[in-house]
Amino acid sequence: MRIASFNINGIKARLPRLKEWLAETRPTVACLQEIKTQDEGFPASEFEEIGYHAIWHGQKSFNGVAILADGVKPVETRRGLPDLFPEDGEDDHARYLEADMNGVRVGCIYLPNGNPLPGPKFEYKLRWMERLRAHAADLWAQEIPTALVGDYNVIPEDKDVWSPKAMASDALMQPESRDAYARMLADGWTDAIDTLNPRGGVWTFWDYQAGAWQRDHGFRIDHLLLSPELADRMTAAGVDKEYRGREKSSDHTPVWVELQD
Repeated sequence: MRIASFNINGIKARLPRLKEWLAETRPTVACLQEIKTQDEGFPASEFEEIGYHAIWHGQKSFNGVAILADGVKPVETRRGLPDLFPEDGEDDHARYLEADMNGVRVGCIYLPNGNPLPGPKFEYKLRWMERLRAHAADLWAQEIPTALVGDYNVIPEDKDVWSPKAMASDALMQPESRDAYARMLADGWTDAIDTLNPRGGVWTFWDYQAGAWQRDHGFRIDHLLLSPELADRMTAAGVDKEYRGREKSSDHTPVWVELQD
């Protein structure tokens, strides 16, 4: 079973690249972020033509997440995170979608960026991470085999960025962001890519600006976190780097983990 994540940066603009990747790599489950379309505009029929069933949580012009499954219909279990801060009215962002497939629970995550900081966007990011951790703890307590995958917008350590100095003032690698991510790992979740690439140097994002792709100035912000039940089944994990270099590509590249059946 291969579970993959891909921040597609606009599903309509990248549809040919997305279908190309699905056909060439055939993940069992594919979680998409930044679909950037309202629900009625999601191109579900395009995926049905190649054997994928989809659920999605859209939003006009930005955000949006979707889960595709090969040959089976994802059974939705949650849309949006539990709201720990109802006074903030923060559930209008389409950032979390969760479903069961093939005996596995998969949560698709598009975590807030948090820039500029300091300010309300960074505070929102930290609150969202607190909500995610609380929900993850609930899944843990139920002993549900779970993968929480997607664009976390967190660079976990200095080894996960081409230049720590260049990104030092960015919300993606502030101590508060890193600490929130580290607390999830300390709760017992396994970072699949990091576990199999402990020396770092693996990027999942290259900016469109300043020749970042050509100079390999990237960083790792797309993560696959596994519960103990799935971590024990992990056989491989990786990054489909070449797709970042194709014409009209996303600025992210797909990440994936292989699990024993």
